[in-house]
Amino acid sequence: MPFLTVADVLRLPVIAAGLPRVAAGEDQLSRTVRWVHVTELLDPASFLEGGELVLTTGMPHPADPTQLRGYVDSLADVGVAGLVVELGRRYQHAPQELVTACRERDLPLIVLARGVRFIEVTQTVHALILDAQGELLRRAQQVRELFTSLTLRGADPEEFVQAAADLTGCPVVLENLIHHAVICRTAGPPDGQVLEAWPRRSRTAPMPDRAAASGPEGWLVAPVEDRGRRWGRLIMLPHVSGPPIGPEQTMILEQAATALTLARLTGRPEWDRRAHSSVLLDLLHWRYRSRTEARLRAEALGLPTTGHRLVPVVIDHGDTTAGDTTVTGHLAAELPISGVKALVGDLSEHRTGLLLALARASAWQPVVERVGRDLRGTFGEGLVVAVGPGVTELSQVTRSFREAEQIADAIGPGTLDRRFHVASDIGLPELLYSLRDDVRVQRYVEQQLGRLVQHDARHGSDLLSTLREYLVAAGNKSIAAKHVGLSRQAFYQRLRTIERLLGNDLESGAHRTQLHVAVTALDVLGGAGGTARPASL
Repeated sequence: MPFLTVADVLRLPVIAAGLPRVAAGEDQLSRTVRWVHVTELLDPASFLEGGELVLTTGMPHPADPTQLRGYVDSLADVGVAGLVVELGRRYQHAPQELVTACRERDLPLIVLARGVRFIEVTQTVHALILDAQGELLRRAQQVRELFTSLTLRGADPEEFVQAAADLTGCPVVLENLIHHAVICRTAGPPDGQVLEAWPRRSRTAPMPDRAAASGPEGWLVAPVEDRGRRWGRLIMLPHVSGPPIGPEQTMILEQAATALTLARLTGRPEWDRRAHSSVLLDLLHWRYRSRTEARLRAEALGLPTTGHRLVPVVIDHGDTTAGDTTVTGHLAAELPISGVKALVGDLSEHRTGLLLALARASAWQPVVERVGRDLRGTFGEGLVVAVGPGVTELSQVTRSFREAEQIADAIGPGTLDRRFHVASDIGLPELLYSLRDDVRVQRYVEQQLGRLVQHDARHGSDLLSTLREYLVAAGNKSIAAKHVGLSRQAFYQRLRTIERLLGNDLESGAHRTQLHVAVTALDVLGGAGGTARPASL
């Protein structure tokens, strides 16, 4: 066994022979026994360090109830594991004052109806404790080697946290200084309830200087540092019905926290951004088992969901940077300063995702307008900020994010002088731009305009421009001729040549519509005088 508890000691034959009975502190029998101390002193606390199981015949116990209470208080204050009193010499039964005092201090009180040899108890328990300590040392070496191996191969922080969860069998959470749960891992299937009301619960657990139990839930907490400064902490949550936190769990969490500190020392990992990206991608592809799991994960990163309007934004930025600053890093730094609650992360190499949480009564447009203005001012006009419909349920974010992605696909870089784009900005040029890689669109353009483009290339003519102006003028030949600077007769001659080459009747509205689509598609494909982006005809 990795450590002994009071309950374990009571089951040993050497103690069981004394017919032990628990008179107080029944719910504290899981306390770890660090040592056994036999004493008949009235003030043994001055010789104790905590964790000892105190054995006594009760001979020195005072008769005065006040002094007896003081005796129990001194033991409880030093943190002994429990008090064992052998009956028969001083007491025939445990005095009520002693029982009451132990109950008030939640101190386990065990009475032995029969006498036992205390020397045998100490020898047996100490041998088991030493064996457990030796096993703990061997276990510590194995754990140290595991985390060293992970460190040397540059493992991700998720791997360190998962290893700690697997080794302890308990949920483990890595959080930053503002109590956002950056990573949460369990030994088995994900347990969404681990993160219920996480920031509030986390603030009730003080930060210790080293791995130690903390807070009303008995969390095991270990600090994680970054170049000598506190970055956050690693937290192990004990199972409600499981064994208490012991030396092995403490050792494992310390090793994991040290490995995470080294990981931060050997690089500049953006763990917060990784966490945001992970949640955004999980929302985009809806990888959650339930709405509750999604809500808890988002709220654990500081994003309020209930009673808020959630606005997904996709920023297409290509390889744009401003010095060493990326779009994602810039937004992550600037949005908290402006008081905007949001998740910010990378959706892909060239796209940043942004999920805004705004008060339902507030307008989202000014916020997105400000974001677009800031990004264009910092990174240039080539960025596209696409906004999906605002939703009130986290489960609706997936559809809204996908619509924002479709908008970003359609708008293309540097088009339309707007700081952000919504679905209503998608016209025919934008629709065709989003389909620019579709072979069917390319084949359609070739079928409709191929002979005309070839004729221009072979003869150095500009019939495609003539056709474009004619289509822009909605078939009005006089207006189109004026725009291209030709006489009506010369313009009519060009139209007849175009009709002959394409085999189409330009007086037909249906044929003009087909050609209009083809010319627009050719423009967005970047061919024959067009551009590589949507252009309104």
